[in-house]
Amino acid sequence: MLQHLTVHGPATSATLARALGLNTGATSYHLRELARYGFVEETPGSGRGRERWWRAVPGDRRFPPRSAQSPETRRVMDRLNHLSYAADLDLFERLQRDGGAELGEWADAFPFSRGTIRLTLPELREFFEEYIALLNRYKRPAADTPADARTVLTRFLAFPAPSAPAAPIEPDVPTAPAASAATSDNRKETEPS
Repeated sequence: MLQHLTVHGPATSATLARALGLNTGATSYHLRELARYGFVEETPGSGRGRERWWRAVPGDRRFPPRSAQSPETRRVMDRLNHLSYAADLDLFERLQRDGGAELGEWADAFPFSRGTIRLTLPELREFFEEYIALLNRYKRPAADTPADARTVLTRFLAFPAPSAPAAPIEPDVPTAPAASAATSDNRKETEPS
């Protein structure tokens, strides 16, 4: 529900129920629980009669680091992260696969970066804070948002590479004698990028 509100904007419990295949009792309950913990809020003045509209509350929510989590919390956080990133990747792939037809002029708006840098732990923490500051620089109230602006989903995922295994693991790539030296060299990573 939170992802739907973030991507599609404010909705009622009935709208969410239809979109997610749930009943309105379940969506109403979960919206109240999400509101109780500050994840969503009612949108003022948008409902008719008893109709209540809800929106996601933007914010920088931080959870305790893994070392401070109980085993139960760690299991919940791991599952939550898995489901969240899987849903994000599914949406990204669906938009690419559909050719961006529903995106119109935004169809080419798929910037992404996949890189590797060598950092100390304090540098990684600083890097993350700079990323959050960059996002915050572009946040603005709805009243100040241009009419042609769209919600853009951004994700940050950084993690230390695993330690090198004792014996190198060769990629599962055919090594036919006809393969050129250039092709063979491109499969080997010799320097971090």
